[in-house]
Amino acid sequence: MMNDQSASSEWVFLTYRLPREPSAPRLALWRKFKRIGVAQLADGLVALPADVRTQEQLEWAAEEIEEAGGTAGVWLARPMTSALERSVVEPMNEARAGEYAEITVEARSARALEEPERTRRLRKLRAQMRQVERRDFFRPPQREQARQALKDLAGQEADTRSEASV
Repeated sequence: MMNDQSASSEWVFLTYRLPREPSAPRLALWRKFKRIGVAQLADGLVALPADVRTQEQLEWAAEEIEEAGGTAGVWLARPMTSALERSVVEPMNEARAGEYAEITVEARSARALEEPERTRRLRKLRAQMRQVERRDFFRPPQREQARQALKDLAGQEADTRSEASV
């Protein structure tokens, strides 16, 4: 457990600079960062909780930046205090919580749809859930709410199919 004096979690940081033109590499990098769920700490500085997968993701991003004519470096470090770490974790957690809340709302509203649209929406929401879970490092309570909403929607699907076969 962390205290306010020292943080115990290791993070992987990517420092980078990209030329302004052409803009395509900058846009591709922004999309990649969004997909993997980085914490944007400052212009040219992003972070993820350190593990083999996240370190590899940022190393690949560094290679892409260098191939686009930029400079990049990957670092492993620990924040000096738990308060500093919380200042990174909380926005990441809030972003994932918002994404889970959107899935929950969409799953609940999909219950009113007719077949086959409801089945299509369930598949889309399950795929969206997998994407969010891949970039979720801290498991906010909204995750379980979204899972339950998807289970409820899937249960409604099963009920509808069994009623149709009777």
